[in-house]
Amino acid sequence: MKAKLILENGIVLEGKAFGYLKESVGEVVFNTGMTGYQEVLTDPSYYGQIVTMTYPLIGNYGINLEDMQSNSPKVKGFIVREQCDYPNNYRCEIKLDDYLKTNKIIGIEGIDTRYLTKILRSSGTMRGIIALRELSESQIKNKLENFSNKEAVNNVTTKEAYTIDGNGKHVAIWDFGIKQNIIDSFLERDCKVTVFPAHAKGEDILKTNADYVFLSNGPGDPEDLTDIIENIKKVIGKMPIIGICLGHQLLALCLGGKTSKLKFGHRGCNHPVKDLEENKVYITSQNHGYYVSKLPENMKITHVSLNDNTIEGMRHEFLPIFSVQFHPEASPGPSDMNYIFDKFLLSA
Repeated sequence: MKAKLILENGIVLEGKAFGYLKESVGEVVFNTGMTGYQEVLTDPSYYGQIVTMTYPLIGNYGINLEDMQSNSPKVKGFIVREQCDYPNNYRCEIKLDDYLKTNKIIGIEGIDTRYLTKILRSSGTMRGIIALRELSESQIKNKLENFSNKEAVNNVTTKEAYTIDGNGKHVAIWDFGIKQNIIDSFLERDCKVTVFPAHAKGEDILKTNADYVFLSNGPGDPEDLTDIIENIKKVIGKMPIIGICLGHQLLALCLGGKTSKLKFGHRGCNHPVKDLEENKVYITSQNHGYYVSKLPENMKITHVSLNDNTIEGMRHEFLPIFSVQFHPEASPGPSDMNYIFDKFLLSA
């Protein structure tokens, strides 16, 4: 079936629909990873977004149920140059097309994804529609204007608190859309983890008497999360705090810093970051559309992006507070930065 990608700047790209054949609206972004498409699909940080994969062939090793980063795909749509009809890998359990059908996610193939990426790089991230029918100008306008991602965190967080036992440090996790491999990274270090919903009260976190509070990754604009910010403020100075991605941004806002939106975001597995404390450069996995644009008082920069010099990590000068913007747990991407979890656990 023919399909169209309609961008809010008026550009229309034609292709062929696959997956679940139902129209979808979202924020169109691109990811430069050559592999890891199923981790991208199931990363809760992509909630509300239509993801374009710049690598031309997607689906060639199929889908397996072991590498998922959440219980289902979180994207609003999936754009590829070509989807593989005949995957070949010993771990393959289901084809990409069938997986999207089962989970009611629309895909579109046959689009020049390099051209689309250039549009997003020059014009910036924008809203779009994957349409299966002709839409009038008023219909397009209404659909784009009615799209909002402000409730994204509410839609991906755990509904109830739960605990996974371990013999090591106890980590209280604030779940804003946490990836499974972050939890696994703590469990590999024999940590006990207690996962709380995004809107858990600061008082409830303090009652755990955990060794650390962890602020997870997640989707959306951190400035929309005013209630969450107020709850995080209640634990500052009372417990060691560590964070990744959205958690890093929320910490900055809690401490008096500022966040801003990147023109087209950092999404991929090949972003160079310099660790200023180690004086080394690492390749990182990233997925974020916002960044810390003003460093809070009494925080020092620990990591910087070598692509655009944005802040990629910060540490408090007096309090046990440490956070990074990139994803040290990878999934997908390189595991160069996995040592950050050990630094987290030494930060108190």
